[in-house]
Amino acid sequence: MSSLIQVEQLYRYYGDQCAVNNVSFSLEKGEILGFLGPNGAGKSTTMQMICGNLAPTSGQILVNGIDILDSPKEAKQELGYLPEIPPVYRELTVDEYLTYCGRLHRISRDRLPKALANAKERCGLGEVGSRLIGNLSKGYQQRVGIAQAILHTPAVIILDEPTVGLDPIQIREIRELIRELGKEHGIILSTHILPEVQESCTQVQIIHHGQLVLNDSIEGLEQQMRASSLVLSTRKPPELVRLYGIEGVQSIGELGGNRYRIFHDKDKNPAERIAEATVSSGWGLLELTPERRTMEQIFIDITQHSPQAQE
Repeated sequence: MSSLIQVEQLYRYYGDQCAVNNVSFSLEKGEILGFLGPNGAGKSTTMQMICGNLAPTSGQILVNGIDILDSPKEAKQELGYLPEIPPVYRELTVDEYLTYCGRLHRISRDRLPKALANAKERCGLGEVGSRLIGNLSKGYQQRVGIAQAILHTPAVIILDEPTVGLDPIQIREIRELIRELGKEHGIILSTHILPEVQESCTQVQIIHHGQLVLNDSIEGLEQQMRASSLVLSTRKPPELVRLYGIEGVQSIGELGGNRYRIFHDKDKNPAERIAEATVSSGWGLLELTPERRTMEQIFIDITQHSPQAQE
């Protein structure tokens, strides 16, 4: 089975500046890809090329097996797109607007009522069809924007910052909707909100200086978030010399109040041996906790310490 999105060796130059540098990735049905990058990293340029709004300098983009340069109309029919600011007409009702969008997508008149009903049901808009869009909350306007993106049942849905400006309850509802849509489509989610990726996505990509510096599953990212350090808290001061003698322990930093941060080899976790030493020595074990790196720390590490960032 072919991928819904297949990007091969994508380049985009603006004069002498390389905005996108040899980017390759794929998107399968059921995957929700979180696409991250600092400002100016090449994320928006890549998204524009995938949507067919910008031609690559070189490389290939297949949308559900269709080359977007050779057959742009056919390829774009397989795409649904929600920009950061939803393209809704506030003076229209939800039904009027979605009917208009259906005609733009060339959905036949006999299929249009069913397509509208399906999109409204999936986006939780069943009871607001006759209301003016301008009178809806921002969360519901975002739902209308997603409804227009899925109206023609595309293979791929591209969402650009879909929860910006929403309140916590609306954010949770939109994230649930994205996860539900991800079961039947491939979704690319472009966002600056790092927890968004953990909450909604199955895959994550980070682009920096035009190159992909991370392309991993959420499970792989979770492994990276497990830091190589432990926090030890004891009732009495421990003998640091004995702790340093435990295999895998690299260094120990004092945190005050008989609390210590113990750094260790990634493949040799000394937690069990530290616990045994603490108990057998009578230091009084109060806490022994593995530390976790946040996604923000990983993002900063990757974008600040990658070779491109140091050029």
